[in-house]
Amino acid sequence: MALAISLGRRGLGTCWPNPSVGCVIVLNDRIVGRGRTADGGAPHGETQALKQAGSLAKGATVYVSLEPCAHHGRTPPCAMALVDAGVARVVIGAVDPNPQVNGQGIRILQTAGIDVTTGVLKRDAEILHEGFFKRITQDRPFLTLKLANSFDGRIATASGESQWITGPEARRMVHGMRANHDAVLVGGGTARTDDPSLTVRGMGKVHQPVRVVISRRLDMPLTGNLATTALETPLWICHGPDASPDLRKVWEQLGAVLIECRVAGLHVDPASALTALAAKGLTRVFCEGGGALAASLLKADMVDHLVGFTAGMALGAEGQPSIGSMGIHRLSVAPRFKLLETRAVGNDTMAKWGRA
Repeated sequence: MALAISLGRRGLGTCWPNPSVGCVIVLNDRIVGRGRTADGGAPHGETQALKQAGSLAKGATVYVSLEPCAHHGRTPPCAMALVDAGVARVVIGAVDPNPQVNGQGIRILQTAGIDVTTGVLKRDAEILHEGFFKRITQDRPFLTLKLANSFDGRIATASGESQWITGPEARRMVHGMRANHDAVLVGGGTARTDDPSLTVRGMGKVHQPVRVVISRRLDMPLTGNLATTALETPLWICHGPDASPDLRKVWEQLGAVLIECRVAGLHVDPASALTALAAKGLTRVFCEGGGALAASLLKADMVDHLVGFTAGMALGAEGQPSIGSMGIHRLSVAPRFKLLETRAVGNDTMAKWGRA
């Protein structure tokens, strides 16, 4: 099962809206097939592993990170494929909460006389599929908020200079994190100030995440990196209902996908934006700021992982804070996370925090 989960991790960011399912087939203590959900979401992990196993799947034990699907989508049900292959036993990490499955895959297997065991390395399997689960049960993707700042929590000097606070090793790790998410998210202010590309670079030929910008009025540079590459790498923009019709037309002509969302106060409501992104299939989103967007996501309780890269430099009180105003006057109401991991990355440190 650990190998199946490991195979599933390799597909994160590449197969949304489907989960990245890992599968291993064992016959007489020998692995005869293995696979994960293919890029684009199909074929599924079980199908990939069965193809590799061929006739050796008959009488074998199958280890799969998520309950085999029981419904017809782009591919036939994996549960039926396992039945047809004549496997003897199926070991499942986590049960699929999708109403189209949710135990039905297990029942198909058991009705066919296949021995089924569930809950093996359950927590690890749930962590692997957490983005898919959140999309199904909470109508939003799993969200990682990444901050890279100085020791005193600043992301730029008072003049706005920010490149580079952290070192090349940290920046390379961030590109790896981008790669295992479905989308990279920033606010309109970051798009205007930094003119980012938001692509995965320096890691060979990889599947590129969707670039998402939350910009209420679509007031971003029309000649910037995002605009000029919208036809090459997907660009989605979450905007308010009051965005200019002329700007909407221009961005659509440039190749961007526009998503109208509710407004709360002066900004796009983050909950509305994430719900809209989930409706379009996203399961894992990697947010890289800026400060106002980070604050709004934290206030809305939308952050699942908080990843901080800290450099050994201090910029002082006049520097720009990594998180904008949150209106917190008591510690008891501040969002609090539990530490999951720390490590040195070059000359910087990385800390990952999860929900408390």
